[in-house]
Amino acid sequence: MNALYDWLLASSVQGAPLQRVCLGLNWTLAEVADGLGFAFSPRQVPRTLGWAGSLGGQPSERLRQWLLSWDEAEAAVGLAVLNACVNGAAGCAGQAEPLRGDAPGHLRVFAHFRPRLEGRKVVVIGHYPGLERLWQDLPYTCLERHLQDGDLPDSAAEYLLPQADWVFVSASSIANKTLPRLLQLSAQARVVLMGPSLPWLPGWRQFGVDYLAGVRVLDGEAARRVVMEGGGTRLFAGPVEYALLGLPS
Repeated sequence: MNALYDWLLASSVQGAPLQRVCLGLNWTLAEVADGLGFAFSPRQVPRTLGWAGSLGGQPSERLRQWLLSWDEAEAAVGLAVLNACVNGAAGCAGQAEPLRGDAPGHLRVFAHFRPRLEGRKVVVIGHYPGLERLWQDLPYTCLERHLQDGDLPDSAAEYLLPQADWVFVSASSIANKTLPRLLQLSAQARVVLMGPSLPWLPGWRQFGVDYLAGVRVLDGEAARRVVMEGGGTRLFAGPVEYALLGLPS
């Protein structure tokens, strides 16, 4: 498997068993010891999952390996378990600065970087609801696997990313295995890896990432309710906060 995934799996030493996992409509949430970890849920999940009801109590080391699976549901669980193991306060998440402002929580990363993007070629990987209004005065290109109005297909990355100055990449690309190629194509750009699916690890710089923009849990119980009740951007309205960390060269 790609060196990035070898590194991710080697970065987690938490050996506690999985307490519970929720494969929600928008987010997958795993709990290991006192850690909560998120991953973006796959768009389509089979109506019957053979492992349903059997994951609680299993070793986190085993379930983290699911990140390597080509089954989308298993990969989401694997990433969420990995994040539950590495995203505690003792990691580099504690060094990140919270993003404040008037923009909705899920868009504060884009609001923060807006002053630096004038005249630049900007590509966003993943469709973020409301970004077209926040950046209505800024030309940018959105690449998306599940196309919405104004998006280009993710296959356009091969042509657009090598010309980009700034690239904002959803960390959900870790689970779907597109991230290594996206980072390779963005080698000349400033890269922001972002979203609740982000593992807070300082070593991302070796893969060409300049900024980490992930979430920190403020209210674990509220986060559980949002995930279990099918919430999307509501996750950012209290249960978690976006935070930003620049990585040294």
